[in-house]
Amino acid sequence: MAARSTGEVGPVPAVAAFVCKHNRVLLIRRGRPPAAGEWALPGGRVHAGETMAEALQRELREETGLLVEISGAAMYAFDSIHRDADGGLIFHYVIIDFPARVVGGELRAGDDALQAAWFTAAELDGIVLNKRTADFLRDVAGFTVRDS
Repeated sequence: MAARSTGEVGPVPAVAAFVCKHNRVLLIRRGRPPAAGEWALPGGRVHAGETMAEALQRELREETGLLVEISGAAMYAFDSIHRDADGGLIFHYVIIDFPARVVGGELRAGDDALQAAWFTAAELDGIVLNKRTADFLRDVAGFTVRDS
C-alpha cells in the first residue's frame, strides 16, 4: 500500500540512536510528522543502498551535528503506522533503535530537528516526550519516565 504523505511503498525502514553520556540521553524535538513537536531519539529512514549504520550516522550528523558510531546490537524495534480519518495509510515506518556513542562533532539542531539537547532522567518530566521514546527509555534503557 502506498503511503499518502510520502508516496513511498511501506513499510519504510528507519533507525534511531540511543546515545547516553554522563547519565544524560540525547533527544531531538521533531519538526515534522510523525510526532512533530515531541522529543524523541534522533534518527530517520534508511535510504536505498545505505546500511543501517550509515543511515544512523547520516541522520545523527544531520539532526544533531554529532558524529556517532553504533556501539552494540539493536535494542528495540517497532512499527510506526499512521492513518487518515478514512483509514488510508499515511505512513508506515519500521524503526530500529541502536545504542551509539559520540565520536566527534558539536551539538546543534539541524534538518527536521527543531532542538537537540541532553536530558537527565529527572529532566524528562518537563518535556513532551514521544510515547514510543518514553516506552523505550523506561522499558529498555532503565530511565524513570512518567506515563503521559
